[in-house]
Amino acid sequence: MQALQILNDVFGYNSFRSGQEEIINAILDKKNILAVMPTGAGKSLCYQIPALIFSRGTIVVSPLVALMDDQILALKENGIAADRIHSHRSEEINKETLNNFKTGKIKILYLSPENLMSEKTLNELNNTDIAMFAIDEAHCISKWGVSFRPQYEELSRLSKIYPDAVIAGFTATADKDTREDIIHKLSNYNSKIFVQGFDRPNLSLAVEQKDDWKKQILIFLENKTNESGIIYCLSRKQTEDVSEFLNKKNYRAIPYHAGQESNVRKNNQEKFMNENGIIMVATIAFGMGIDKSNVRFVAHLSLPSSIESYYQEIGRAGRDGNPAETLLLYGLNDLFQRRRFIESDGEDYQHKLRENKRLDSLLAYCETPICRKKVLLSYFDEHVEDCHNCDNCFNPPKMLDGTKLAQMVLSAIYRSGQIFGTVHIINILLGNKTDKIIEKKHDKIKTFGIGNSYKKDFWQGFIRQLISSGHLIINIKKFGCLQITKSGLEILKDDKYFNYKEIIFKVTKTTKKNKKTKEVLNIDNNDLQILTSLKELRLNIAREKSIPAFVIFPDSSLIEMAKIKPQNLQEMIKINGVGPSKLKKYGTSFLEVINK
Repeated sequence: MQALQILNDVFGYNSFRSGQEEIINAILDKKNILAVMPTGAGKSLCYQIPALIFSRGTIVVSPLVALMDDQILALKENGIAADRIHSHRSEEINKETLNNFKTGKIKILYLSPENLMSEKTLNELNNTDIAMFAIDEAHCISKWGVSFRPQYEELSRLSKIYPDAVIAGFTATADKDTREDIIHKLSNYNSKIFVQGFDRPNLSLAVEQKDDWKKQILIFLENKTNESGIIYCLSRKQTEDVSEFLNKKNYRAIPYHAGQESNVRKNNQEKFMNENGIIMVATIAFGMGIDKSNVRFVAHLSLPSSIESYYQEIGRAGRDGNPAETLLLYGLNDLFQRRRFIESDGEDYQHKLRENKRLDSLLAYCETPICRKKVLLSYFDEHVEDCHNCDNCFNPPKMLDGTKLAQMVLSAIYRSGQIFGTVHIINILLGNKTDKIIEKKHDKIKTFGIGNSYKKDFWQGFIRQLISSGHLIINIKKFGCLQITKSGLEILKDDKYFNYKEIIFKVTKTTKKNKKTKEVLNIDNNDLQILTSLKELRLNIAREKSIPAFVIFPDSSLIEMAKIKPQNLQEMIKINGVGPSKLKKYGTSFLEVINK
């Protein structure tokens, strides 16, 4: 009851989202927990509410300075005594902040894992009663996770140093092995695991073979000129090139990558967070902790590293629950690059084996002929019916007998000694007399030119399916050469059939029609005008106070205001996301806009 009262009185929400109350109650019962919750499910409240109930202080471990700053701003806007310590603040301020926490003036303190686990900080916190350690982005502690940070491993010492404190880990992405590794390191398996459903029914899914990415991305972006979205690229240069290309096509695109000056990255992030119609073209350096609810699309111009990474990245779209689209473009070169990254990352054999298996799972997702949502969620041990919201559900692919075609490919690989890559093998199939073909006398083998009735792009897609089906492997140690597996030899010997998914070179629309903004939000024209004015007011306040716009009110609150049109402060306080503190600061200003 106390938790619900705080939810209402402090944060301005009338009811918990699915799973929140159970997690909060477990923490209040002093149980260690690991909560795996999809992006946008409200995980922050799961540790912030107990922190306000506990008599002692709570430390939140967060991996990014920007994430800490945003969280603190949001808490302070709700009138909560919270602060952070990090390297971008002076030593004097950090020392004062720590003293305020030790003396109880601050209820919630945010620290990086590096800062918390330093001997200096641990000594300073000695004899300080701490009720809970909340580990945000807990997958960073596991080498099996998608964003391993060695500094996070030090957090495994917390349960020994503070045996009476609750250890609560939170993440949006973790498969079964990763979950087990997290709880082993955080609490030696002494944790209750909560896994919220991974399904995001508002996200449409599409995967296409990369052919002409410029043409494909422009088709995808049709009627999205005024919508916010993210396009992920593999390299820093690509983010710059794609951003420049889209701006020439009258889209408002900005790049984001680790090679930029920190002030440039900060300014670009603030622009994306506070303005609508911005496309962030970014490497994976962008995204963790991004809390923008109205991202309407996420596109990948290359293959992510794993299903976990992919799920985490597309999860940044549609956090408001409204329809959002995703698109993944990839080709054989992406697969080769990813294999090369795994091979060169310096980790041990078991790690490389795990990462290659993860990549195999992502490849299987990309090449599946069935409902993508089924394949995606089955990876997280969740089973659903056909989603009717992916390209395969909208346009079920044809399955064709590809046994003879497979034998052509496998024969060309076998006869050339299994020591050449895709380009050379395709040149053999097409009958191209390149210098290497002539030098190796591969124009004399039986399969030379046998596949010239098909184009290069077809063979690239077909070979990719042979790889995803396990009939071929890319041997990175031998410079990416194609090698035949046991099952591939069975096809070559006519002991096994091979069916393949029809190869189509176009972007499949995942939505049956492009929805206008008012349709997505389910509001009429008058309400839409009010909403636009409310967003303008929010943006002006955000700029004046130098804080992210969502910290003032999330989009969901503004939409509710536009629909309900509260007439006074008593009615305004009933809007979800409007607590007493925000009502006092902003209520009158927003009422004036509503009642113009």
